[in-house]
Amino acid sequence: MSRSAASRANRRGEPPPSPEPLPSPAVDSHTHLDITLDGDRRPDDAAVDDEVAAAVAVGVTRLVQVGVDVPSSRWSAELAARHPRVLAAVAVHPNEAGAGAATDDALAEIDRLAALPRVRAVGETGLDRYRTGPDGWAAQEASFRAHARIAAEHRVALVVHDRDAHAEVLRVLDDEGAPEHVVMHCFSGDAAFARACVERGWVLSFAGTLTFANAGYLREAAALTPVDQLLVETDAPFLTPVPHRGRPNGSRLVPHTVRALAEVTGVPLAELGAHLTATAERVFGPWDAPPPPRS
Repeated sequence: MSRSAASRANRRGEPPPSPEPLPSPAVDSHTHLDITLDGDRRPDDAAVDDEVAAAVAVGVTRLVQVGVDVPSSRWSAELAARHPRVLAAVAVHPNEAGAGAATDDALAEIDRLAALPRVRAVGETGLDRYRTGPDGWAAQEASFRAHARIAAEHRVALVVHDRDAHAEVLRVLDDEGAPEHVVMHCFSGDAAFARACVERGWVLSFAGTLTFANAGYLREAAALTPVDQLLVETDAPFLTPVPHRGRPNGSRLVPHTVRALAEVTGVPLAELGAHLTATAERVFGPWDAPPPPRS
């Protein structure tokens, strides 16, 4: 099932109301505006502007729009080029790669897009042992390795999708060599895996799953992670945080996850927002100025 099809299948009810604004700005480090707003991945500028404005109104002032295949990666790069609050990440998603979509031509296009000034990450890429069966694992790993090389070549972040593949992700990146900045998208591991990632200097990005009642292992992982190795995200339209689990997600719901993270870490909310923003800028570069030199 494609990401857009999965989104349509999982949407239930109307979008939830916006939460109370945050006391200091935060960043949604991983969202899919195209899938959130329109299953054909071509929402118009007005719809995007409305969605971003709703996020800004609650203190989520900047977003990273993430591609999952060549068309959505192109759209992400085009959006970031014209929207000052949006940066882009580009990739062929692991499940798409496992189905054979990470062709030489596709990877060449991801490589081309990764050189654009407002494309600041390659991802989401990685390994998924949940939706992709064993027949697709070799192709998925080859794609992951290729994406890691592209990120390192262009000196941008690598955004890693890891589902039921913790040990394999460590093995591949230890073998291949990780870029300077690695973001573990929608971190899903336990405390031991968190320690392994933290020791490697990677950043752990927590989504709405942090708020789920059965996610004590995630809260334990977040609690041991240094504050300067934390990010938050929506993965919208997926993974809507409590108290709206099961309804459509969006960047304006990030405050629920930030408040949960503040409770888990013991860092005051305003201070945590400042740390999250600083980490986002360290990993992805500035939103409102040219990126740092990549040479």
